[in-house]
Amino acid sequence: MATRHDIRNVAIVAHVDHGKTTIVDAMLKQAGAFAAHQLESVDDRVMDSNDLEREKGITILAKNTAVKYHPKDGGEPITINIIDTPGHADFGGEVERGLSMVDGVVLLVDASEGPLPQTRFVLRKALQARKPVILCINKTDRPDARIDEVVNETYDLFLDLDADEDQIEFPIVYACGRDGVASLTKPADGTVPEDSTSLEPFFSTILEHIPAPTYEEGAPLQAHVTNLDADNFLGRIALLRVMNGELRKGQTVAWMKRDGSVTNVRISELMMTEALTRKPAEVAGPGDICAVAGIPDITIGETLADPENPVALPLIQVDEPAISMVIGTNTSPLVGRGATGKGADNKATVKDRKVTARQVKDRLDRELIGNVSLRVLDTERPDAWEVQGRGELALAILVEQMRREGYELTVGKPQVVTKEIDGKVHEPVERLTVDVPEEHMGAVTQLMGVRKGRMDNMSNHGSGWVRLEFVVPSRGLIGFRTEFLTQTRGTGIAHSIHEGHEPWFGQLTTRNNGSLVADRSGAVTAFAMTNLQERGVLFVEPGTEVYEGMIVGENSRSDDMDVNITKEKKLTNMRSSSADSFEAIVPPRKLSLEQSLEFCRDDECVEVTPEAVRIRKTVLDQRDRARTASRAKHA
Repeated sequence: MATRHDIRNVAIVAHVDHGKTTIVDAMLKQAGAFAAHQLESVDDRVMDSNDLEREKGITILAKNTAVKYHPKDGGEPITINIIDTPGHADFGGEVERGLSMVDGVVLLVDASEGPLPQTRFVLRKALQARKPVILCINKTDRPDARIDEVVNETYDLFLDLDADEDQIEFPIVYACGRDGVASLTKPADGTVPEDSTSLEPFFSTILEHIPAPTYEEGAPLQAHVTNLDADNFLGRIALLRVMNGELRKGQTVAWMKRDGSVTNVRISELMMTEALTRKPAEVAGPGDICAVAGIPDITIGETLADPENPVALPLIQVDEPAISMVIGTNTSPLVGRGATGKGADNKATVKDRKVTARQVKDRLDRELIGNVSLRVLDTERPDAWEVQGRGELALAILVEQMRREGYELTVGKPQVVTKEIDGKVHEPVERLTVDVPEEHMGAVTQLMGVRKGRMDNMSNHGSGWVRLEFVVPSRGLIGFRTEFLTQTRGTGIAHSIHEGHEPWFGQLTTRNNGSLVADRSGAVTAFAMTNLQERGVLFVEPGTEVYEGMIVGENSRSDDMDVNITKEKKLTNMRSSSADSFEAIVPPRKLSLEQSLEFCRDDECVEVTPEAVRIRKTVLDQRDRARTASRAKHA
């Protein structure tokens, strides 16, 4: 096997918020990716280019960048291709794609938090793919850093994941990504490494321990499509890793599709990544990560090969989906009518609204092209589809993106995807790791008891905080986070990861309170709200337009209550002694899209429009709901 020594391909993997994107920023700056006059204007977390990524502070899409590193001994510059992967297990398809492009990984671990569930997830994927690992202990300057303990916990994690001897003998780099400093010498807890002023030790460790790409000399072309992008001028762009042979601009290649068919196509554009931009190139060799245009229907996992001797590469395998929700067209009385629902006043702003079943289906089909971990299945209704994904967050992100693009949707309550194993129904379970102050430990244990969670591990770091590990059915975590934050006064941190399937756990009651349901259409009045606010927590404010069957609040009791929230105060010419006494309205609780999905019961759904998120009953008519409830009771 021949080797290319002028290139390295590495993925940076870690748990959410352990500093992947920040350390990539520092690598770009120190490798000279930006000119001196650009450094002042470069944003933090420059790789998180998506609006949702910036708002939520997480990486959603795997992205690649490339830096030219000039060794200190004066050798030839080496191109380091860096894949920045998501840390959230819900976007696991992105992690698996990223790992298929690289020859090694940098595992980033927070010097205080240590390995968490997503650390386990991404490391397990790397070890299964037989990739060498470099451990980087990041954020050594945190006041609560505990570097030695975190290193030992990481060794335990490697052993727990059945790593072999070669994989366990990994090099360790200590870094403060925010300051752009790394060292091979362990600093004192809570300090920045003092024997270095740059990421030079980090770069040199990557060159030394990440193997250079190998290829068969004289072998025919093989290039694997690992990601997709789009350009207004070039159309669909395929990102691929060249395994063998060379890819040239204008070359005719064999496009080996998922269904086994082979078509000859011409590469109209070939581009290579430099820092954050793609630049035209003439040729890409073995080990290069490049982008090609000119193939309109190419999808992830397919192969570009030599037309004379086409040999397909294996398709990218991803884990099974665990959560599903039904997404359909908006069927509420306010469909296509803007935020206030006044209709005529809003016609100018809603003309581009996408409300038809064909538009929604086309958008879901487009999402399937670039998202390998998603599935779309038909339902009994022609205007609704079951969308399956890794987790609640991944599906909520899809709905949020569609909403911002002008789509109006009805989204059902998240459900789990079950399997039948040996004749018994099995459901997905999660490993939940919770960090809470000691005084909230009882409340969390009680919360998990109701959700059929069993405690697997408990450790006390001696700092007033306790780490609890539970194995809990995925159903039990739907709607868990809001209640968890309430019980822990906003101090608790919870992370979960898919742990496999176990036999059905039985019935779960995750929400004890019923809903306050509007019994007629109209605008919410302050007078009606003052009378209703002692019945529960309201979600709407005065002036909001509601319709029959829309949920306007959470009842303080377990059953649903139909209420008239549009009731107006009767005006007479008689003065009363209480005329000048005013009662303050309690501010309504504003629910985000994720919180609305968590709040839903089985007979409820969420109406999503570009301006508003409303929770409603699936059956809007009050009498129809009463009949259905009566039948269910007597059955």
